[in-house]
Amino acid sequence: MTGRWEFWIDRGGTFTDVVGRRPDGRLVTRKLLSHDPGRYDDAAVAGIRLLLGLRDGEPVPADRVAAVRMGTTVATNALLERRGEPTVLLVTEGFRDALRIAYQNRPRLFDRHIVLPEPVHERVIEVPERTDAEGRTVRLLELDSVRERLRAAHADGLRSAAVVLLHGYRHPAHEQAVAEAAREAGFTQVSTSHEVSPLIRLVPRGDTTVVDAYLSPVLRRYVDEVAARLEGIRLLFMQSNGGLREAAAFRGKDAVLSGPAGGVVGMARTSRQAGHDRVIGFDMGGTSTDVSHYAGEFERELGTQVAGVRMRAPMMSIHTVAAGGGSLLHFDGRRYRVGPDSAGADPGPACYRKGGPLTVTDANVMLGRIQPAHFPAVFGPDGDRPLDADVVRDRFAELADEIGRATGQRPTEADAAAGFLEIAVLNMANAVKKISVQRGHDITRYALTGFGGAGGQHVCAVADALSIDTVLIPPLAGVLSAYGIGLADATAMREQSVEAELDETVRERVEQLRAELADRTRDDLRADGVPDSAIGTRARILLRYAGTDAALAVEPGSVAAMTEEFGAAHRTRFGFTMDQPIVVETVSVEATGTTGEHRASPLGPGPREGPLRPRATVTLYAEGRERQAPLHRREDL
Repeated sequence: MTGRWEFWIDRGGTFTDVVGRRPDGRLVTRKLLSHDPGRYDDAAVAGIRLLLGLRDGEPVPADRVAAVRMGTTVATNALLERRGEPTVLLVTEGFRDALRIAYQNRPRLFDRHIVLPEPVHERVIEVPERTDAEGRTVRLLELDSVRERLRAAHADGLRSAAVVLLHGYRHPAHEQAVAEAAREAGFTQVSTSHEVSPLIRLVPRGDTTVVDAYLSPVLRRYVDEVAARLEGIRLLFMQSNGGLREAAAFRGKDAVLSGPAGGVVGMARTSRQAGHDRVIGFDMGGTSTDVSHYAGEFERELGTQVAGVRMRAPMMSIHTVAAGGGSLLHFDGRRYRVGPDSAGADPGPACYRKGGPLTVTDANVMLGRIQPAHFPAVFGPDGDRPLDADVVRDRFAELADEIGRATGQRPTEADAAAGFLEIAVLNMANAVKKISVQRGHDITRYALTGFGGAGGQHVCAVADALSIDTVLIPPLAGVLSAYGIGLADATAMREQSVEAELDETVRERVEQLRAELADRTRDDLRADGVPDSAIGTRARILLRYAGTDAALAVEPGSVAAMTEEFGAAHRTRFGFTMDQPIVVETVSVEATGTTGEHRASPLGPGPREGPLRPRATVTLYAEGRERQAPLHRREDL
């Protein structure tokens, strides 16, 4: 132990979870609304002050805090709400619309009128230059006209630039020259594709670079604000790939799954401690539900899509569905609907005493699954009132009347609430199937680990819908994403395209590239202050059949060993193998630096002794009628 506090924080869309490790190693937790303008400016810093016993606005003393580790949805929300930094895209002449056209996929196959998401960049500057696929210069770079248009864009208020030139990952000299011209013109954020995503394929490389330029300034402002309030304290942020980086190295492209990635780490660590090595993670928060698959190692994807924006960067394989505790309940005159819109933290659900709409949380209050008498009194305008069950009953009575007028058959208030919950459960069960059954996994052999603020309320119903027999609820389920951030390692990842048919010559080239990337990732962690003795590296080779784009990761080895492993992985995922040459697409290297012990610290009085006695007997509604049920606290079990 350091003799000082550590804080592990997950700043979500609705709640901010704070786990504090005291100097004696014991853990204490707090959950705050992420947005409560009348009480505090920043929930993360407010939580730290609360646990340290400091007054509002009082400086956090650096001599009492060893480190703060955070996951944040700031970048995700900026992308969803299109509140990033206005960005100019600099692209090879003739390709100004390449990112807009993309792959011409139809988001909804049978829609006659296709409405594509708006691009995140505001302006395009075409760059007179051309490099071929081998990295040879076909047309010399003409910088004078580019400089003139950069000055015009800067005069119009743009300060962020994304430089994406054809084959720039093979020949970065032109991108470097354009980037320097952008900085000379006054651009404060310049992202280049050969640094952000040095991989083949213009569209995903370009999309990722634009996202980085669009989000990094927003992220930097938030990081700087937090750092200013935590002056002199080591500050690390959770990346989408499940690893930590120092605040100065945290980039927009690595922040989209910052919070949920902590949940996957926490789920994996606690499930293994409980003896389960095949687990489905079920993280239900206030705005959405994140599901993940774990079978002995973290699953990562090289690309994802958020809010219609594609990006290619290593990140945890997480599938999100818009069904959380704050998801709104609608009746559209014919059917019940849940989400995708959310009440958020302010005003929040109706029971929060701020005039909010009916939500999934209110349905749980209506059915007795949330007991206001056993819930913290932190609601209302002053944050000191219990949940309001009376307004929930009144609002469900109004909704039941509306349903009765539309259908001619009025349900009871409890039946209406149960119907909405059934729809939410089916939405979440379908999300689990996407990351398990549809990828060839037999989930009946898995445990379902429920966590997040609302996970415990629904995990058993989801398990029933999926025929999963084992449900695990960890001791810190309500704040497991924050806890997982505390257990995560410092991580740096780098990738490089190869795009050559697998043979002995290419294997030697792969080995050389692996060594180079390993050195560079080690350097990244050294720059973050991780000692050499704590750093380890692991390489993965992405292979695919020639003529396909479904790359799968294998361990580096002999040509025969990689071929065999790839065939087995392809058969598991897709059900078949092909008589086609195998192409080495990418070499990826991950460096990890151990930042703490991967074990749970003690929470509460320790193992229970003597018979288990309920805290109370409460009434809840289940399977069509009211029932009496014993109420236990998790720490008593």
